[in-house]
Amino acid sequence: MTSEVVAAAPVPVPGRAQRVREIAEELRGLRGALIPILHAVQEEFGYVDQPDVAVIADVLNLAVAEVHGVVTFYKDFRRTAAGRTTVAICQAEACRAVGAVELADHAQRTVGCGFGETTYDGRVSIEEIYCFGNCALGPTVQVAGTLHGRVTPARLDALLGDAR
Repeated sequence: MTSEVVAAAPVPVPGRAQRVREIAEELRGLRGALIPILHAVQEEFGYVDQPDVAVIADVLNLAVAEVHGVVTFYKDFRRTAAGRTTVAICQAEACRAVGAVELADHAQRTVGCGFGETTYDGRVSIEEIYCFGNCALGPTVQVAGTLHGRVTPARLDALLGDAR
């Protein structure tokens, strides 16, 4: 790729650490509380920031490395803020068989970032998903939360519109 992808520095959210602590304390009684806490933090802030990891580890009496390991292992957790528009492209076998690989290549070239990345200006993030359950209509793409089937490169360009 010729475009440079630069991770935008997260803007500190006043009181974020305290709110993360409140979420963790509220959910720590659940069985296997770490995953629900991480989901709740991501739901509220859009991603799990590195300082959040230390707060959660403290509340759960875990090593920071344990929490960090979970955040980095599961693709569900973002470590940086997503772009204003998120494009998720199915990469499961059924979609790959009908052009998802080529569609993903086109999206990455057009937008200028790869899977799990956000454009330098924060407009678009591209994610890979392994099955939306829309196999008969592949390749399937989700743009800004709306599912679309039988997406071609030209249709993806139209769906992205001004987001690019």
